[in-house]
Amino acid sequence: MPRTKQQLNVLLQPVMQSHAMRQLDRIIQKIATKDVVVTFIGESGTGKEVLARRVHDLSGRRAGPFVPINCAAIPEALFESELFGHEKGAFTGASDRARGKVEAAAGGTLFLDEIGEMPVGVQAKLLRFLENRKFMRVGGTTKIAVDIRLITATLRPLEAEVKAGRFRADLFYRIQGISLEVPPLRERQADLPILVRQFVATASATHGTKPPRLTRSTMTALRTYQWPGNVRELRNVVELVCLLRDGKQVRVRDLPMPLREVATVKTADADDARLRVGTVLEVRLDRRLEETIELILRAALELEGGNRSRAARRLGISVRTMQRYASRVTPKSNIVPPRTH
Repeated sequence: MPRTKQQLNVLLQPVMQSHAMRQLDRIIQKIATKDVVVTFIGESGTGKEVLARRVHDLSGRRAGPFVPINCAAIPEALFESELFGHEKGAFTGASDRARGKVEAAAGGTLFLDEIGEMPVGVQAKLLRFLENRKFMRVGGTTKIAVDIRLITATLRPLEAEVKAGRFRADLFYRIQGISLEVPPLRERQADLPILVRQFVATASATHGTKPPRLTRSTMTALRTYQWPGNVRELRNVVELVCLLRDGKQVRVRDLPMPLREVATVKTADADDARLRVGTVLEVRLDRRLEETIELILRAALELEGGNRSRAARRLGISVRTMQRYASRVTPKSNIVPPRTH
């Protein structure tokens, strides 16, 4: 049975297992209660909105609304109305009065995602609002006072946008509070398994499917992939396999092509490494029989990644015999490499 929105939000908590994210969270906990502007800087899909919501949840405004706006997704002609609202008849199609996001965030937090994409004309009006905390709806004549906390996010530092003339310098200095860099997923390896479990739970709950079982090879492929789309891309991949596999095992061949290609390259590299171990050993008459047997066992174990059952099958001996000798043998050793011809 699909879960409620509130239950799903509980599952979508920020993952802070990696060292980089733990450091970031320590800073967030320190500044969350201070009513200052916070700007998250990071690649698309790294979870900046989730972190902004965490700041809100730890702040004194937690009982108020958290209102996000994706500045890159709003047409320029509608931006001012989206932000500040409009009065009835303010423009063609404005059949009723509408509250904007600023007004909706009263007593809480306004999150401006991709603020660098905000039109320059609207930037001037946002600056004016931040100076006196008052605004007018489009087509209105009355100033409305609103108390909000502002959190912003950007793909790249705003200094570059100011120099390029795409972002107002006065607004930049007005919102220049605390800037926090969000690391990309490829630098957060310790977070990935937890994120996968989280996304499996949410996708299965949302779509009413059974959680699939991911093989070890599949997880290796997920860890190896560089995730240019970051956490958002991982979430989409996990949701896809949850829908397609529905409680079944997820193998590498069930993953999207870019991840299958990475897995193929990694497997080839592993095979090359195994070949470098060597399948031919040099037998020396000045070496004791026990020592030669030990070298053979070490080589077989190393070729099979330490798996004793497969090593026994490779050598044509029983698992019991393998266990008896392998109890004093480890896979890694100084094996004589094969001779090249």
